[in-house]
Amino acid sequence: MIAIVAALPDELAAIRTAASLEAPLSTRRVAGRDFHTGRLCGRDVVLALSGVGKVAAASTATLLAQEVSAVIMVGTAGGLGASVGPGDVVVASELIQHDLDARPLWERWVVPSLDIARIPADRALTGALAAAAEVVVGQHRPELAALGLGDPHWHLGLVASGDVFVATSELSDALRRDLPDVLAVEMEGAAIAQVCHTAGVPFAVARTISDSADADALVDFPKFLREVAAPYARDLVLTALPWCP
Repeated sequence: MIAIVAALPDELAAIRTAASLEAPLSTRRVAGRDFHTGRLCGRDVVLALSGVGKVAAASTATLLAQEVSAVIMVGTAGGLGASVGPGDVVVASELIQHDLDARPLWERWVVPSLDIARIPADRALTGALAAAAEVVVGQHRPELAALGLGDPHWHLGLVASGDVFVATSELSDALRRDLPDVLAVEMEGAAIAQVCHTAGVPFAVARTISDSADADALVDFPKFLREVAAPYARDLVLTALPWCP
């Protein structure tokens, strides 16, 4: 069974609709989380909201890791890479907690229990998401054009997570300075990564870029979430699942 996880209800809504069209979903509540079990692309899946932030994401991942064979996280993020813009898709090759600092006992960003700072995503799952991203970015140009955005691209690289909403130039510039190769920033992915890495559960993360992680957001976020991010998440998952191991 593969878990499909997102932080916000709108990020998961279109995926849940697609699954409900394939087979009835059964819902159970575990430790305050609703898990929706069903079928998608002929695969057994469980759909779950992680909630916002690293603690919520880690607790959800811990529950899921006991029963699933893999975890895929989708949703939105702020773009930090020089070539990363709104409407693009970033697939994580590795993830880091940008607000983790246990110095002087460990180097900055190192997760003490893992003794690494950058947690690598599963190669096979990431490859499936990357291949899906290449297909999907070409399918949503009309929606982006309607929001005044240009042609989308997909990227593979570092995603940073932290318990702070990065929405100022000061914060985004600091992240770019400290992590020059970072492509996107969000609030959950590295926590999912830490739990899955510890549990030996393959995981992958794909994020649709909604803004440039500063005060100069180009689009209405709720509208972007409904009209771009939710369909992107659905199509990424539907395209990737047949290629997933």
